[in-house]
Parts: sequence; C-alpha cells; structure tokens
Amino acid sequence: MVTPFDRDLKVNWESADRLIDHLIDEQGSDSLVVCGTTGESPTLTEEEKLGLLRFAVSKAKGRCKIIAGTGSYDTKHSIELTKEAERIGVDGILLVSPYYNRPSQEGLYAHFRAVAESTSLPVMLYNIPKRTGVTIEASTIVRLAHDVPNIVATKEAHDNLDLITTIIGQAPESFRVYSGDDILTLPLMAIGAYGVVSVASHLIGREMREMMEHYLAGRVAEAARLHAKLQPLFNSLVPNPVRVKTALRVKGFDVGSVRLPLVDGSEEDEALLRRLFG
Repeated sequence: MVTPFDRDLKVNWESADRLIDHLIDEQGSDSLVVCGTTGESPTLTEEEKLGLLRFAVSKAKGRCKIIAGTGSYDTKHSIELTKEAERIGVDGILLVSPYYNRPSQEGLYAHFRAVAESTSLPVMLYNIPKRTGVTIEASTIVRLAHDVPNIVATKEAHDNLDLITTIIGQAPESFRVYSGDDILTLPLMAIGAYGVVSVASHLIGREMREMMEHYLAGRVAEAARLHAKLQPLFNSLVPNPVRVKTALRVKGFDVGSVRLPLVDGSEEDEALLRRLFG
C-alpha cells in the first residue's frame, strides 16, 4: 500500500481511510503490506510507521490481513519495530534484506533468524537485490525455511528463475513463494509460486486475481492472454512508487506526492498514465 501524503508531505489519514477500503472492497486484496517499499518506508519515521499500522489494523477490521514492513539494515531496530507491530495486532511481518551494509549470507541468516525469533507472527522474507545491493541466496532461504518455523514465505522481486526454482524445490512443502514483481506473477506461478505482492493491484487487482484464477483452474491460454493484455499496465508503473501514486491521482485518489529523495515523474509520464488508467 502506498502511503498517502498531504500537500505538506505529512501522512494523509483521510486518504488512507479511503484507500484501504478501495484496496479491500474494490480491488479484492487478501492482505495489505503497510510500510513496505511502495509505502516509502525508508522516509517514514518510526512514529509514522506505528501510526499507519494501528490505523490499518483498526480500519481493516479483519476484512483482510495486515502485514507490517519492519525490516531495515539494523537488526536491533528491526526487532524493536517487529515487537511493536505485534503488540499493535498485525497479522504478519515482511522483512526486507538489510540494505546498504551488504552482509554475508551468514549475516543474512543470523539477521533474519534473530528478527523472526523475536515474534510469534508469521514472517515473509523479501529478496530484492536491485534495491538492497545483496541477494539472499537460495541456500540461505531454504535453510531459514527449515530452521525457523515462523519464516513461512518469501517475496522474490527479481527474475532469477533458477534461484526461485531451487527455493520451491528444497523448502518445506508449506513454504510459500510470492512474486515481488507484477509482470513476473504468471511466469513464477508456472514454476510453483503461490501468489504476488502487487503494486498494480492498487488499480487492477480484480484483473490480477482473474489471471491467477484462470491459471489455477488450468485455463493457461486465458491466463496468458490476460497477462499479455495487462503487460503495458504493469510496465507503466515502473519506477515504484512514483508512478503508482501518479496513476492513483489520475483515478481520483488524493495520495499526494512522494518524499525526497524521490520526485514526481514528468508530464509525459502523467500523460501515459492518463491514457492507460484515466
């Protein structure tokens, strides 16, 4: 979920209220990830993060699961934030790999294990090498999946199908792999992925669900047809979250701008999104 801001770039609670209803009731989201990459987590204060989590839990009222993005490059801080999120009443935790400090695979294992063992909540790992500068290797994810009972899923935001295939083949059968990139949802489901942590579902959640349901029902050609139809929409939302916020504004959702160091896109970007989503 994007974090809506007002003109002063403070959290816009009225817009957040409307957006949560939209994502659940109109787009059919099973869960909302709050304070993740799309929510501009690196520029949110701890007070803002906890406030957003409280608001989302209260607003959702059990209509969907709330997953808290509590990962960072600081293990101690991630543990503290995770504990606070559990006290607030979220349903799960999303842990991005530590960015900037580029730990070894043993460091990644120790980090994720320490945070996961600080909570009773289910934990989803988040492997996004392009943003963090480090890849969680398949062997590390498989090891965590076997060693830490509440590490139950991973969000894989890259196109290394060999790595993802290894995870699916070697992790416990109950371990879930989610696509972290809308355009890769169908290809990853073809090798055994379970679902998607989606950006495009802000706008085309029902279509995403339809594509996945076609595939799961064995209507592969129909799923592929819909995937091809949605491809331009997926591609138009990169980079994230700049363009998804623009697209939401085009659709009449006052989610505001992005915080520095991000900046809004060009007039050409907005014109493209108006053609596709207006």
